[in-house]
Amino acid sequence: MTDSQKSDETAVVANQDAVEETGTNGTEAPTPAEPTPANEATPAAESGPVEATPAADTATAAAETPEESPSAAPAAPAAPRPTPSAAPSPAAFAARPKAPAAVVPAAPAVSAASLAEAAKWGRAEGDGHVFLTLDGEEIPVGQYPGVSADEALGYFARKFDDIIAQVVLLEHRVESKAPATDMQKTVTHLREQLAERNMVGDIRAAEARLDVLSAQIVELEKSEKAAHEAVRANELAAREAIVAEAETIAGQDPAQIQWKTSSARMNELFETWKAAQKSGVRLGRSNEDALWKRFRSARTVFDRHRRAYFSQLDSNNSAAKSAKEALIAEAEALSTSTDWGFAAGEYRRLMDQWKTTPRASRKDDDALWGRFRAAQDVFFSNRQAANEQIDQEYTANLAVKEQLVAEAQALLPINDLSAAKKALQSIRDRWEDAGKVPRADMGRIEAGLRKVEDAVREAEEEKWRRSNPETKARTNSALSQLESAIAGLKDDLEKAEKAGDQRRIKAAREALEARQAWLDQIQRSASDLA
Repeated sequence: MTDSQKSDETAVVANQDAVEETGTNGTEAPTPAEPTPANEATPAAESGPVEATPAADTATAAAETPEESPSAAPAAPAAPRPTPSAAPSPAAFAARPKAPAAVVPAAPAVSAASLAEAAKWGRAEGDGHVFLTLDGEEIPVGQYPGVSADEALGYFARKFDDIIAQVVLLEHRVESKAPATDMQKTVTHLREQLAERNMVGDIRAAEARLDVLSAQIVELEKSEKAAHEAVRANELAAREAIVAEAETIAGQDPAQIQWKTSSARMNELFETWKAAQKSGVRLGRSNEDALWKRFRSARTVFDRHRRAYFSQLDSNNSAAKSAKEALIAEAEALSTSTDWGFAAGEYRRLMDQWKTTPRASRKDDDALWGRFRAAQDVFFSNRQAANEQIDQEYTANLAVKEQLVAEAQALLPINDLSAAKKALQSIRDRWEDAGKVPRADMGRIEAGLRKVEDAVREAEEEKWRRSNPETKARTNSALSQLESAIAGLKDDLEKAEKAGDQRRIKAAREALEARQAWLDQIQRSASDLA
């Protein structure tokens, strides 16, 4: 029931309480009339409407003392009320003694249409007694003395209108599909009010409307329950998805997990879980507990793997750092060496070891590399400075060797091998006496002299090939074999021509031509050797 419904109900109950019987000794006590306008004076003693109670019967009503105003003397004790076996008849109410006259305020005006409608379901007597007609039987609902019959009837009709107003309000709430909470309680309360029979109106129609409302509220509750179950199912699926993803992340191989990405995603899942809890959708304690245990277990496993991984990573980083610091120590010890060749070789060895050593953390590895590179730079800077000083001393030697290279290249091409060899030996002797040249020019100068040396060596090899006895012997043997083969082929050709065998003639000529070509080539080679 909403606050507005509760306030309406409280007002109606208070209004009813104001007109209920208050006598405790069997007499009906006078009750205050309805509120009068503020500019009208209310007499000290006035009578108000009195509602009928189930305990009043015909015999008791006839024996009760006359109603008195509050200022009158106390009423005499009345006989005990009998049990409500039947409702008092109209004749019994007519026989009741009349109460003393009292000043009664004017009741609110009642429209003719309202009175006409009320007259269908009840009537009022001149003394203010009002009766409800229900299922063909008249039921006393109360009394409003001191006013006209229409005003008394209108008062009890307005009480029914108040109930109908609450029914209409409830129908609007059902139609607008407002939350069904406490709606059935409101229907029950309105039924109880109608069952008190202290109003005038179409009670059965009102009860029928309440029956319809009750059925509609049941359907509304079912609809709300179905919607709630759908929301609950969606939320359960969302929670399941959160837990499943967390378990997938936790189940990865620790060596292959992208820890930064996975840690951020696990935190996002936890924030999503907290937001889902704040949404107000409840999944039931068993589901909540089971899902939370799985989610918590996945997060615990992930955290344990993460700590173990980074602990091992720290251990590996420490070992790599120690190994590289040892290499740095060697590099720094070599940085002041002047044994340029040996130290340069050692630096190559240290560099190879550095490349095969596992990396430390990014920060440590960058710092370690800076130290290692700095030690190398010191050594190679010193060597470069020493080489530059030496190059300055060797500049004069460069001019001498350039002249020797020019003299050597003048020997090309080699026509007289003996003279060329003798001249080249003289150049070599003077080359050694000239000394070293700057490193930057060393390759160029050496290449110039090497070109002449290669030419002399090739000339020597060619001379040897020509004068080699074995070569001459092989050449003579080949000549003899070819000459013998050619003679045989000539005999074959002559026989084929006499026989007129064209096929043999063609084959003999082709073989003879091939052997003759080989013979010519070998003869030219033999003449070169000679």
